[in-house]
Amino acid sequence: MPLARSLSMTSLNGLPQWEDEDLPVEDLLLFEVSWEVTNKVGGIYTVIQTKAKITADEWGENYFLVGPYFEHNVKTQVEACEPPNPAVKKAMDSMKSQGCQVFFGRWLIEGSPYVLLFDIGSAAWNLDRWKGEFWDVSNIGIPFHDQEANDAVIFGSLTAWFLKEFNDKPNIIAHFHEWQAGVGLILSRSQKLPVATIFTTHATLLGRYLCAASIDFYNNLDQFDIDKEAGERQIYHRYCMERASVHCAHVFTTVSQITAIEAEHMLKRNPDVVTPNGLNIKKFSAMHEFQNLHSMYKARIQEFIRGHFYGHLDFSFEKTLFFFIAGRYEFSNKGADMFLEALSRLNFLLRVHKTDVTVVVFFIMPAKTNNFNVETLKGQAVRKQLWDTAQSVKEKFGKKLYNALLKGEIPDLNKILDRDDITIMKRAIFSTQRHCLPPVTTHNMIDDGNDPILNTIRRIGLFNNRTDRVKVILHPEFLSSTSPLLPLDYEEFVRGCHLGVFPSYYEPWGYTPAECTVMGIPSVTTNLSGFGCFMQEHVSDPAAYGIYIVDRRFRSPDESCNQLTQFLYGFCQQSRRQRIIQRNRTERLSDLLDWRYLGRYYMHARHLALSRTFPDKFEMEPSAPPKTEGFRYPRPSSVPPSPSVSQHSSPHHSEGEDEDEDERYDEDEEAERDRQNIKSPFSLGVLPQGKKKQHGEYRN
Repeated sequence: MPLARSLSMTSLNGLPQWEDEDLPVEDLLLFEVSWEVTNKVGGIYTVIQTKAKITADEWGENYFLVGPYFEHNVKTQVEACEPPNPAVKKAMDSMKSQGCQVFFGRWLIEGSPYVLLFDIGSAAWNLDRWKGEFWDVSNIGIPFHDQEANDAVIFGSLTAWFLKEFNDKPNIIAHFHEWQAGVGLILSRSQKLPVATIFTTHATLLGRYLCAASIDFYNNLDQFDIDKEAGERQIYHRYCMERASVHCAHVFTTVSQITAIEAEHMLKRNPDVVTPNGLNIKKFSAMHEFQNLHSMYKARIQEFIRGHFYGHLDFSFEKTLFFFIAGRYEFSNKGADMFLEALSRLNFLLRVHKTDVTVVVFFIMPAKTNNFNVETLKGQAVRKQLWDTAQSVKEKFGKKLYNALLKGEIPDLNKILDRDDITIMKRAIFSTQRHCLPPVTTHNMIDDGNDPILNTIRRIGLFNNRTDRVKVILHPEFLSSTSPLLPLDYEEFVRGCHLGVFPSYYEPWGYTPAECTVMGIPSVTTNLSGFGCFMQEHVSDPAAYGIYIVDRRFRSPDESCNQLTQFLYGFCQQSRRQRIIQRNRTERLSDLLDWRYLGRYYMHARHLALSRTFPDKFEMEPSAPPKTEGFRYPRPSSVPPSPSVSQHSSPHHSEGEDEDEDERYDEDEEAERDRQNIKSPFSLGVLPQGKKKQHGEYRN
């Protein structure tokens, strides 16, 4: 049955259409190979899971995901079924007849793509032979003690074996993600299999290691002795696997411009296509209810704050903002070091200017813990007890008031509460007395004395004192709706916050600020993250749309920290009306991050791979997508995003001035104007030349 190619990405408002030559997908098979198919390890899982629907819409039953078999994952995520394609079934049966365990089914995510899973353990007896064969074709030796690399050899050998079973029909595209899947690509090319290959690196191995070591990475990209650096970190064999995969692939792609520059120096090949990461926007689609969702989940976060800061609730929730940072616990790479320093400076500014704004900052970064902190649990228990007490007194008060009104009397307020009620309330007040400061962390940390976040908090003195305008809470576990402390899922928590802060030094893409954007929550990112670079190219004034971009590439650490502090302080100065307007603008950028739009770059990579692999069968000149032209929003002309860019004519402006500014803002009119503002194309495929290091540029 002919398969219709999905063109749904062209329906997005204001985005350019891309008419490329249709591929005869009924005569092709697409295999996407990754260690994170049904197996969540990091961000690649999110890429593959969210992209599955648009790829399945385009390829139908000729699209297959290939990954490792782990029973605990399969039981909860995969529905077993028979392969619909005879060629796939024949290849599987051939492997099973020779002792390999291969599992086939549908992955129970949106799009329900087919998955093909290899049992690594059942084929481990072949490891020594396969390592020898890999050495023969690549001269890369794999140490016996590196289990991850050994698993990659088994997985890659099984993948190459599977692809070899197809002979010449049908034509195959195999897309490999990251070095763990790269062995299959190397072996496929060494055996000269008729397969069009694509390799995507989401972050270079050596780049991640070097940045974690606090090395001035981006200003010295052309200075590193790559082999020496990889050898000193005992990852030389992994680096060789990654680099060989890059050079063997017909088409090499990466996820952002900043990673493309990095790959040019670390892996010695320019990417053919940059494939930005997207999200399935429908998942987060709350239509025009996202403002209501913000209010609802903010109230639930406030309940947690009431318990955590009991006895120290001398700040108003009407003037309290919630900031957060989330992700892997990479203290320097994720920018937690700079964020904490900026919070110290923000605390000083808020105190000096005697502002009534309070900022509560959450660090959602998983670390090793024993259990919940007793003081934190006690706080939630005290809050619940006070709530129960207030409800019981309110019920008695309500009954007396009701009876008095039925009699046509105005009750004596001095008698409506008896002595027992007063005693109960006094005991409740006494129970809120606290002889220690609210805890900085919600859990007992296993290595408290060496934890970098806690040590920095001790150095800068943010201990949640009454006089501090910035309060800090470290939550060293992923969020869950079943938690007894903060019963919210991550999405619900993000919607309830005011600002996400992600001042990363090393972030090839950055899903956390992207998720904030599609949920209408402003965020801070950097020009060293793929997301930050992407937004700089598409939005004239990102801050007006709630995307604050810190310059960590061409400024010193102190200058970058000051810039971050100014962003945070400016956000604290916004009125509630300005924050609402900014959230509306932020949410409108979500179309830019939709796979229906960004999926075209993966399409282009596949077209390019086919034309390079089978030039006789596919005589086409793949036209590049319209070079990410998409949105190019000018700065809005209505209410300013923050007071820092809007100076009043007099020191003491009137309330009428604010009202006039509010009247200038028309949500529908501005949204329509934004949809029509399309930027002239900029080149995505051509890499910008690295900016020469100038005097005064430092590593941050």
